[in-house]
Amino acid sequence: MGSDTKVTVYYGPLSWFETQLGNESRRYLLDALNERDEARRRIRHTVDGLESTEEETPAPRPDRLIAMSSDYASVHEHAITNFVGLVREINPKRLLLHNPPELIHTQLDRVFKTNVESFTYPVVTRDTLIKFRDGFEDHLVGQQRVRERMLAALYSLTTDRRAKPVVLMFYGPSGVGKTETAQLINGLLGGKLLRKQFSMFHSDKFASYVFGGTHSESSFARDLLDRSSGVILIDEFDKANSVFHSAFYEVFDEGVFEDKNYRVQLGPALIICTSNYGSEDEIRQALGDALYSRFDALIPFEPLSPDEIKQVIDRLVDVRFEALAPDERAALDSDETKSLLHARASSTGNVRKLGKLVDEVISLVLVRSMLSDAPNSSNATKTKDAA
Repeated sequence: MGSDTKVTVYYGPLSWFETQLGNESRRYLLDALNERDEARRRIRHTVDGLESTEEETPAPRPDRLIAMSSDYASVHEHAITNFVGLVREINPKRLLLHNPPELIHTQLDRVFKTNVESFTYPVVTRDTLIKFRDGFEDHLVGQQRVRERMLAALYSLTTDRRAKPVVLMFYGPSGVGKTETAQLINGLLGGKLLRKQFSMFHSDKFASYVFGGTHSESSFARDLLDRSSGVILIDEFDKANSVFHSAFYEVFDEGVFEDKNYRVQLGPALIICTSNYGSEDEIRQALGDALYSRFDALIPFEPLSPDEIKQVIDRLVDVRFEALAPDERAALDSDETKSLLHARASSTGNVRKLGKLVDEVISLVLVRSMLSDAPNSSNATKTKDAA
């Protein structure tokens, strides 16, 4: 039973999988399992000497049984290891699986005729390079060498010869445009940027995330399968313990990432790792030759010069002014605000800190303006008492 079930496995983001499902009737795996378990819990009452006339009605055969990528975490381990038996029991006409664990796919391949559909991820084209070149200065101040190095690194992704990712290391001080550069190229390609901050993961939690734990735990491999972007940003790569470096050898070399539960083929994607390393020698010493040599390019980001800091401030003030209400803009002088900030932030080259400083100064001027128009409560009380 169930040998005629047609199985299709879909690899890609959830939004794309939803479009593949269309408007046909759906029955989800978890619903089917809950109904089965509920039926098993029913208690039958019989009377001695009387035959039961109640017949068990078999569940109707589902036309389409669907499993989402998040569903497998709710399925018991024994059901994962015997997924074929589960399918045979439910006996759907069609089985549609979204990003299943490798063990499930392997089982189904042995028993059923399995079709595979994969999402086509956005890729870098000549048009992408032109837009990146022409739009770089609108998004970042300075870093002209970064623009040229990026164009050279991205070129190989425009050729059909490239079948594996381009892997880049952005290094330099914080807040000078590393993450913004990754967001810029991702914005040109489309899709939601897959961004992981390695500083947020520690010890055992990080180990299960990278190497794979139980199938119910989150993992880097499953996040890679669920992504919609051709760009993968690994922030603060330098914060990861060196014990985890081996997990990236194959993905940097061949574009394949594999853990205990999933196997991901990335294809011609763009992997960007950011760090606060100060030089290539420092990167080599920290990561070791085995991982250091697997980067296609190491791109330095320079500290901002005093003139560039002023340019950043001017841009930030202009953006903040545009977002203000008309009465708020009337209470502020844009040029005066810029001059004040130039004096206060001449040595601050971190764009994030500059943004917070701009917000603080503008808010301070606005609140002073608002309070200067309000009557002084203590004076008002004295006037009332005198009357």
